[in-house]
Amino acid sequence: MAHIVDARTKTDGSEVSAVDEVFELGGGADALAPPRLTVLVPTRNEQESVPLLLDRLGRAAAPLGAEILFVDDSDDGTVQEVRSLSANCPVPVRLLHRPPGLRGGGLGGAVVAGMRQARGAWVLVMDGDLQHPPEAAALLARTAMREGVDIAVGTRYAGRGAAAGLDGAARVATSGGATRLVKAVFPRLLATVSDPLSGLFAFRRDAIDTNRLSPLGFKILLEILVRHPSARVAEVAYSFAPRAAGHSKASLREGLAFVRHLGRLRRGRLAGQLRHERDGRQWIRMGAFGVVGLSGVAVNTAFLWGFFEVLGVHHLLAAALATQFSTGWNFLLTEGLIYRGRRPGTRTGRAGRFFALNNALMLARLPLIQWLVLADTGVLTANAATLLLLFLLRFFVSDRVIYGEGERERRDPVRMLVDPAPAAPAVQAKKRPVYLPYRYDVAGTVTIGSQIRLPELEFFRAQWVPDGEVDIAVRVGDVGRRGPRRRAALTEHDAPAALRYEEHLGRLGANFRVHLGPPVTVEVGPLLARSPHVVYTNIVEALLRFVLISRGRMLLHSACVELDGHGVMLSALTDTGKTATILRLLREHGGRFLSDDMTVVDASGTAVCFPKPLTISSHTLRAVQAEDLTSKEWRRLNFQSRLHSKGGRSIALMLSRFNLPIMGINALTQILVPPPKYSVDRLVPCRLGSSTQVRDLFIIERGAPRLADLDGASALEQMLVNTEDAYGFPPYRYLAPALRINGMDYDRLRAREREILAGFLSGVRTRVLASDCFGWADEIPRLLAEERHGYVGPRAAVEAWPRWGIRVAPGSAGSAA
Repeated sequence: MAHIVDARTKTDGSEVSAVDEVFELGGGADALAPPRLTVLVPTRNEQESVPLLLDRLGRAAAPLGAEILFVDDSDDGTVQEVRSLSANCPVPVRLLHRPPGLRGGGLGGAVVAGMRQARGAWVLVMDGDLQHPPEAAALLARTAMREGVDIAVGTRYAGRGAAAGLDGAARVATSGGATRLVKAVFPRLLATVSDPLSGLFAFRRDAIDTNRLSPLGFKILLEILVRHPSARVAEVAYSFAPRAAGHSKASLREGLAFVRHLGRLRRGRLAGQLRHERDGRQWIRMGAFGVVGLSGVAVNTAFLWGFFEVLGVHHLLAAALATQFSTGWNFLLTEGLIYRGRRPGTRTGRAGRFFALNNALMLARLPLIQWLVLADTGVLTANAATLLLLFLLRFFVSDRVIYGEGERERRDPVRMLVDPAPAAPAVQAKKRPVYLPYRYDVAGTVTIGSQIRLPELEFFRAQWVPDGEVDIAVRVGDVGRRGPRRRAALTEHDAPAALRYEEHLGRLGANFRVHLGPPVTVEVGPLLARSPHVVYTNIVEALLRFVLISRGRMLLHSACVELDGHGVMLSALTDTGKTATILRLLREHGGRFLSDDMTVVDASGTAVCFPKPLTISSHTLRAVQAEDLTSKEWRRLNFQSRLHSKGGRSIALMLSRFNLPIMGINALTQILVPPPKYSVDRLVPCRLGSSTQVRDLFIIERGAPRLADLDGASALEQMLVNTEDAYGFPPYRYLAPALRINGMDYDRLRAREREILAGFLSGVRTRVLASDCFGWADEIPRLLAEERHGYVGPRAAVEAWPRWGIRVAPGSAGSAA
């Protein structure tokens, strides 16, 4: 019988030098293999429950690559019962017994002692009395490992969860009252957790620092949540069962310990907040920001008077122009006076974000200005009033987003719930058609039907695809509950698999649901239906990515052109300069265009065109020399490109960390100011190709000029990073881990994607090309010309659209020809 050494703990949770033994009791065929999951069961006098617990838990945990670790504080025969039954358990069983006098922290102390001995990358904590059904515990563990969160909480109070196992009205009232109390004491930290006192939870071991924990009593989950305020949390609904045997350990003494511990946690949290500099100096910065803002109001009013009263410019256009001058004034004073000692990033980047913020707020001010003017308020007065009204929002965004790092200890704002029960049938406010008037065939591999025109897929229009045979269907419907909600939520259902995302504004908000077919059916609310760019970019493209993977192809974040029959691919992080480089290559060197943002690739090295319209951001504008654009289009493009640029995107990503309806804000912004998207042949004369064999891949970067070959493993990792970077905007991070396509879950899909990309890169030369002057379009042709001397080989065949060859059958692991 093997054993390992574990430090004992005092009653306050600190370690002493004496040792306990963790006994390896056997069980399971791979008792010596490192487990993926440790099921931690704290027990105290649970002798009667152990036989049924080990039988059910062993069967439920076996498919998870688990071990069971009992941490026992018993004085009855629990230890002997565990030892005698563990040999027949299908998973390895270990035991840590804490003798009397060394049971510091109660149940919480037992859990911490077990955490320090856990061998799995994930730890599942559950009671030993079967009130946490082992089958529900296994589902919780699977969810935690699949969703990419730090903590998964079993909840009795959300979805179809139930607390029927609480014996008696008094215990029901006590449990509900205690939950309401802790949520009132920690309203922000626990805003996304409906059951913070749950005893059933799982966590990623590396995400929890046991040295931060000082447990006292039963409620160890509360301690973990409070001490780790930035940990990502998801919930899984379950039904709390009656006890199988024995009796509850709850008592008046435990209740008093809970209240004392709650007060200690609140004091510790408050002390930590007071130590952060923002809580002491933020008021000073706010005052200084207010003084600068008042001077900016004066500057804005002066320029508005000049444009409106003197030059006779329309009052809304005059307000927009005046905003640019006052924004520049405010930025110079803010930069030089308020944030001299804390200025992250570059001055240009901060200026871009500052201007993007003020112009975004200007879009919100203009309708209000118009309303006030129609109500007989003077133009100057209406303008000043709207500026003052948005002062606090400008300050907090500037302080936390532009000049700060945001709140490092901030819980993810979106509530995530996995509800094993089937989704309730959707109730539609009115009858809607089911016909899909827009149909697309993407590379002969995936077909999409939509009730909304998707401009990004216009090149793939294929009305010959039968309406009822599409792989992805996009419809308009009423999604979510009617009334508003406090925060955004993603709810995942099983059997049939479905997802629902809802934001703050009820059915008026940016809501959608996904039924993971086949076919995959997306239903979007009316607001999203009016913003097709958001529907495609934030929902459809993520689904398309994973459906393509299931059929042996990958949607790779890259641009692809064919220069003199030579397949060349470019990849970069978002907003590096890829689009501008492609435009220059086509204008100056000819060739054929395949893609700018995404390319469909397979393991044989073939790239298939994906010619989405090009998005012209501010740094790309310098490469646009299209004589076909009218003066009005040029003026609009200049404004659009600044809003839909890196600065605007970075502000939106920062705001997504706060409790805001960020997808709705994005949809409204793109309704008011559509993104500047143009087909490539509108911007530069060129021809389109449908596929090419890629021979060279350049990963372009900004920085000191350099050229370096990249080995296969490094290229694989960098291309995966670049691709993931393209999907950074919400709700992708919540949506993707919940997807299951053609029987493959998220982990299997990502593993398959890696295999496809590895095969693609195996025949491609990959190099990193850095430039400090956007000079990639000069260097790439020169490098290719140097290498072309002495090369004799077949030129890539140019195919004409839409000759895709043999279509990939659903569920096939192969690739299209």
